Amino acid sequence: MSDLYLSHVRNWIFKSPPAEWMMRSARELLIGTLKQGPIPQHVAFEMDGNRRFAKNHKIETIEGHHLGFEALARVLEICYKCGVKVVTVYAFSIENFNRPRHEVSGLMAMAKVKLEQLVQHGELLDRYGAGIRVLGERDLIPDDVLPYVDRAIEMTKHNKDAVLNICFPYTSRAEMTSAIKATVNEYTTSPRSSNTPFSQSRITEKIRSNKSKKSDSSSPGDSSPDRNDRSDPDDSMSSITALDPDSPPLQSTPVKTVRFQNPETITAETINSHTYTAECPPLDIFIRTSGVTRLSDFMLWQCHENTHIFFLKCLWPEFDLWHFVPILLEWQWRQKKLMEKDASRR
Repeated sequence: MSDLYLSHVRNWIFKSPPAEWMMRSARELLIGTLKQGPIPQHVAFEMDGNRRFAKNHKIETIEGHHLGFEALARVLEICYKCGVKVVTVYAFSIENFNRPRHEVSGLMAMAKVKLEQLVQHGELLDRYGAGIRVLGERDLIPDDVLPYVDRAIEMTKHNKDAVLNICFPYTSRAEMTSAIKATVNEYTTSPRSSNTPFSQSRITEKIRSNKSKKSDSSSPGDSSPDRNDRSDPDDSMSSITALDPDSPPLQSTPVKTVRFQNPETITAETINSHTYTAECPPLDIFIRTSGVTRLSDFMLWQCHENTHIFFLKCLWPEFDLWHFVPILLEWQWRQKKLMEKDASRR
């Protein structure tokens, strides 16, 4: 008896009405209990193991990716129901373009289908007020996929309570390169000179304007009271300078040296403000499935000293609430220890 057959039997049992009611009640009770403690605000998932799952169950690779999307829908509901505000998922790496062409084409076709499903059946995202953001190298997205990406973002832009970050196509090195380029551009762009009322060009302009007004007012044909009664806000400024209209022409002043921002003021926060996740809370939990114990160029910048990293042996299509609960409980326990440690220092 194959594993796939056993899997179908198990799913058939769990999808029976009594089993579904019991499982739903248990889930609601468990999630309600978990919400009594601290809840992470930002969780990242490296969804690994779709191909291996397909190989183990003797199904097509693309079918394994479809099952991985179903797992993502389950995980999103679990996270948003628990109170997580931001979920970031690694949907497609830039390195994946090196895979066989037929697999890349299949993944892009599936991306269009799944993005369209999110738009047409976005009850889950609307229910929890989650907006979609696509992070990565937009220039690498095929032209036939871009309209689906833009539509998904547009259709959920009104949702402000939570965020779903889809990294597609993405690598951390590309993100950090983009952030550094933006920082360099910010610090090498000359600051705009402010046009103050007392700048050289403004004073010269006002002198010429005053001369023109005097010559016009001396002409007999000009009898309009409105022009003389109307006050220019800049006239008070120029009159304070007590400049004589008959004085010699002003000498041109030398151009001042442009001063750029001091690069010594660049900090980690400066670069962070240019990353894709600049508006997101710090990363609390990083989860990778399939038993691989490396980050694989995902969220390298966002992982900090308080990010809890979990490597699970289960494959991504198998990931469910029962895998997430131990992670959340351990994170809550660590948070409690961290708060006790901080309290003891005071």
